[in-house]
Amino acid sequence: MATLGLSPAEKEAVETFRRDVVEPSMTSLVVIDFWAEWCGPCKALTPVLEKVAADYADKGVVLAKVDTDKNQFIAAQFQIKSIPTVYAMFQGQLVGDLTSARTESQLKAMLDQLLRQLPIQSEATAQDAELEPLIAMAEQVLGAGDAERALSIFDQLAEMAPDHHAVLSGRIRALVAAGRTDDAENAIAALPEDVARLPDIQRATAALALARSAPAVEDLSPLEAKVAQNPDDHQARYDLANAQMAAGNRDAAADGFLHIVAADREWNEGAARQQLLKLFEVVGLEDPWVSAQRRRLSAILFG
Repeated sequence: MATLGLSPAEKEAVETFRRDVVEPSMTSLVVIDFWAEWCGPCKALTPVLEKVAADYADKGVVLAKVDTDKNQFIAAQFQIKSIPTVYAMFQGQLVGDLTSARTESQLKAMLDQLLRQLPIQSEATAQDAELEPLIAMAEQVLGAGDAERALSIFDQLAEMAPDHHAVLSGRIRALVAAGRTDDAENAIAALPEDVARLPDIQRATAALALARSAPAVEDLSPLEAKVAQNPDDHQARYDLANAQMAAGNRDAAADGFLHIVAADREWNEGAARQQLLKLFEVVGLEDPWVSAQRRRLSAILFG
């Protein structure tokens, strides 16, 4: 904002805004709350903004409040027509209108979207960069079937980043893989509702549901013999595929489910296909293995 031709009061307002809002936005995402003392909705929104800003402080989010009665010149520059109006600023530019977000979950969703798009250097991004290879290693160990070692790694990562969604998800899935389904269920139940809805946690929830529906079987040979004796016994093949899945043999499990879908896709109200889709969700929809199995499923359904 240029100060040429402004009154002393207006110049002071501009300098204050530059110091409190524009300069912090050079490195942080500044949430600007235009409000006034007489505005009831403003007062209702304030606790939400303050809580989310505090929760996202380590991600580089800063809250700046602008009283429109005391800063009429600033409000006019931003063409504020009604309050509360909430904008997001980064590097001196408005990058988002957050006014429609009136709940904590709505505001967090909008901030998450902005933070994914902006090159903000923060404590959280630095931690993510440090954790990423460690999480990948833990996931590799878990994928290889060593649940106890994976759990040990995720436990150590949880000490470093107790609220990290990927760490929480990996630890819960490791508990499931280790047969500690009650502990996994308790871990999910302890999460806040908005965290429990996140994709990473939903993946862990799916793993728990799958484990509950497909308990481990120590000796697969009776099921294998039953299928060998009658290849058209879909229930025996379904039970075997579930047991193979519980044992960590996802290739054999997928083969079994796909065999049933190819023979009778509507068997038991599409149970084989539904169980296969649950397996995809647990492994991760972006995983190359899932992509390959989805192509096999599509070839059966639409080929």
